[in-house]
Parts: sequence; C-alpha cells; structure tokens
Amino acid sequence: MGTLSRWIFFNIFVLIAVALDLGVLHRRPHRIRLSEAAIWSAGWVGLSILFGVGVFWFLGRQPALEFFTGYLIEKALSIDNLFLFLVIFRTLSVDERVQHRLLAWGVVGALVMRGIMIAMGAALVARFSWIMYVFGAFLVYAGIRMLLIRTRETHPEENKIFQLASRHLRVTRQYHGERFFVRANKQLFATPLFLVLVVVEITDITLAVDSIPAIFGITHDAFIVYTSNVFAILGLRAIYFLLAGALRRLRYLTVGLSGVLVFIGAKMIAEPWVHFPVHISLGVVAGILLVALIVSLMAPEQAAPTEQARGKVMQGPDK
Repeated sequence: MGTLSRWIFFNIFVLIAVALDLGVLHRRPHRIRLSEAAIWSAGWVGLSILFGVGVFWFLGRQPALEFFTGYLIEKALSIDNLFLFLVIFRTLSVDERVQHRLLAWGVVGALVMRGIMIAMGAALVARFSWIMYVFGAFLVYAGIRMLLIRTRETHPEENKIFQLASRHLRVTRQYHGERFFVRANKQLFATPLFLVLVVVEITDITLAVDSIPAIFGITHDAFIVYTSNVFAILGLRAIYFLLAGALRRLRYLTVGLSGVLVFIGAKMIAEPWVHFPVHISLGVVAGILLVALIVSLMAPEQAAPTEQARGKVMQGPDK
C-alpha cells in the first residue's frame, strides 16, 4: 500500500499532466496528426515504464511486476474499447478537431470514477476475503461472454441516459466547437458535445467493471491498482488517434482479452490451492495478447461495414 506522501505526489503529477494537456499543449482544437499521436503514445509508454522502474527501485521486484501486469491488462482492455469510442464519435458526427479535448475531459471523469471504484474494491477485499471468488467468477463469466458475443453493435443515440438528457435538457441542434454549454436568449443550453461526453463517461464506467476486478486478481495493493489504471488511461487518447484507422484490423484482440479475463478469474478462484507467481501471470497475459495481435495482423482485412444514416436527436435553438 502506498504511503500518504506517495498518493499525494502521484495525484499532483496527474493534475499537472491533465492541466498541461488541456490548458497548454492542446489549448486550441485541431486534428491530431499521426506523427503527433505517435510521439505522445511513445511518451506516455515511456513514462509508464519509468514509473515501473521507480516502483522496482523503491518498493521491490514484486510490486513492479504487479504494476506492469496490471498496466498491460488495463492497456489491452482500453485498446479493445477504443472501437466503441470510434463508433460513438462517428455516429454522433463529432468533429475530429475536438475529439482530443473531448477525450481529455472524459479522462478526467474516468480518473475520478476509477479512484472511487478502486477505493470501494480495496475496502471490499480488505473486509470480505470471499469477495475475490466473486470477482473471479465474474471475470470468467465476462471472458466467456466476450468470446461468445463477438459482434458489438453500438447505438449511442439509443443510450437511455443520452435520451433522458436530450429530453430534459435544453440542447442546441448543432455543435458549437469545443463548447459543452452556450447561452442563447439569456438561457443556458447544453450542446450535443456535452451529451457525447455523458455517453463516453458512462461507457468508461461500464468498461471499468471488467478491468478493475482483473487487476485486483493480480494485486491487492490499491496504490498499484490505481497507478497502473491511471497510466493506461492517460495514454489512451494518443493511442486512439494512432490506431483509429487500424482498429478494425485487431479483430482477434477480443478473443485474446477473453482468454486473459478467464485466466485471471480462474487464477483468483484457484488461489487457495494453486498459486501463480506474478511473473508467470505477466508471461501468460503477454503471451495471449501477443498471439492475438499476430493472428489479427496476419488475417486478411475485412471490408468496413457501411455506415448507417446518423440520426439527429438534438432539440432547441441555435445561435
């Protein structure tokens, strides 16, 4: 468990990183180029590795292996889920120039919600030892379900919260750049971008239900769980723009992830009788994901499905 000073310093680092991203480095909306996304992706991966080395130096080999295993699981699940964000942005016609800022604010909300969920998970694990069997069974179920239900049709405009917000909020018909709210006729209106942000946040919470129990299957240290989650999420935006055009090629990544979830879940259930060292778990997870990646890249590319007409769900005046 990290000391109070480590928690404080790490969260200060996160706040500075997010503030620099939103307020300085990406202050003006623009289309993220491939080269820019590659540089930022490499930077975040490098920082994550550097942090893992720091964990090894200050805390030892075991926590470092736990950090890298948790980071790898969260990063892989995040990459698979990027397809959902791609569908959301295309379905709701989000301008490419504001997608980065939208994802940045989505990350802020995700960090807050992940922190709350990890704190709750750590409290449950500390208080009820049997909760690990529940987590394990859930992960096995989630992995099998992910394998059986390979095709995920996403219709964000049919999201219940999206529909509720669009009915009960004053919403403009058109986007207003990167603004979430605008004033018109002395009244405050939400823009469609705010509704998209709501969908992104709800989607992330849903996805976290799989990833957080999976990392608790590797370690009970809330500091390691939290930091591995945060580093994976902070680098998510750059990877989105780096892989947006190639996400459809990673069709077998879902199969690999289902295998990872089933393995971690089975490991949690069998822990009293069979103990898997962390380095073995890291090797199994990395091996499964590597095979899924290689098979995906070697398989012939599928034709992209034709996009359906995008429905307009906005109401209210525009200025």
